[in-house]
Amino acid sequence: MDILLLGKDGQVGWQLQRSLAPHGRLHAFGRDSCDLSDLDAVRAAVRAVRPQVIVNAAAYTAVDRAEAEPATAMRLNGEAPGVLAEEAARLGALLVHYSTDYVFDGLKAGPYVETDPVAPQSVYGHSKLAGEAAVRAAGCRALVFRTSWVFGARGGNFVKTILRLAAERDDLGVVGDQVGAPTPAALIATVTGVALAMLRQGRAMGEGEQRLYHLCSGRPVSWHEFAQTIVGLASAMPGFDLRLTPEAIRCLSTAEYPTPARRPANSRLDCSRLEADFGLAMPDWEPYLVRMLQLLSLKKNGY
Repeated sequence: MDILLLGKDGQVGWQLQRSLAPHGRLHAFGRDSCDLSDLDAVRAAVRAVRPQVIVNAAAYTAVDRAEAEPATAMRLNGEAPGVLAEEAARLGALLVHYSTDYVFDGLKAGPYVETDPVAPQSVYGHSKLAGEAAVRAAGCRALVFRTSWVFGARGGNFVKTILRLAAERDDLGVVGDQVGAPTPAALIATVTGVALAMLRQGRAMGEGEQRLYHLCSGRPVSWHEFAQTIVGLASAMPGFDLRLTPEAIRCLSTAEYPTPARRPANSRLDCSRLEADFGLAMPDWEPYLVRMLQLLSLKKNGY
């Protein structure tokens, strides 16, 4: 089986190279070999490989910058997935695509399920929702995973930002009234691999069948709580010369920390459908964070 992976150098794509390799011949493309802003190049890449599975881990993820670059965000997050879905339908291939909690407005009291109404509040959220719609319209076989607050040792993310600021400052404010589940890139890759394995072992999807799942770790927290945990854990490891202490991280309201893009106050996702269909239980994010910090610590110490 031939598998085409797009976005191999990103947080999730980097982990997917590991989890997808056992399932077939992996053709992994980064931006240098397939830029999603060039839709003709996207079509050409699919037609050159003729894969049975297409995994799209490439995306425009600069949430605030997207407010000033709506056309670019829409091209990468909305139009390119549509092209991949059209090509998947033409080949009879399965498309695996990743979306976001930002398709919701964050006003619901409890965790969001897949059938809840969508109402994105940002350009980024609108562009990712457009990608979901484009995949659906193409009618290909598809798995679409909505995830949240992704972090990993590869690429930029909230964890690395907090570590940098904690080394530079002894005072920091972080928003405490936005709640969601930090989700390790490694977990997303592992679940993707499990889903592919089970689909190959007698649970194959029918022609044109599409499934939407929520995929995040099992314990929601606020950004403020997440930042305190990051600093507390890193402070106990060699290689992190931090000035900031967890207690010195002030809890801010969203109103006190305005950003160009509006973010949902409630980003909690209900993963019951995913857990039931694939026999999984979504784990806590903290052990993954510990492992990430250990890897960064080793790197800082020259290993």
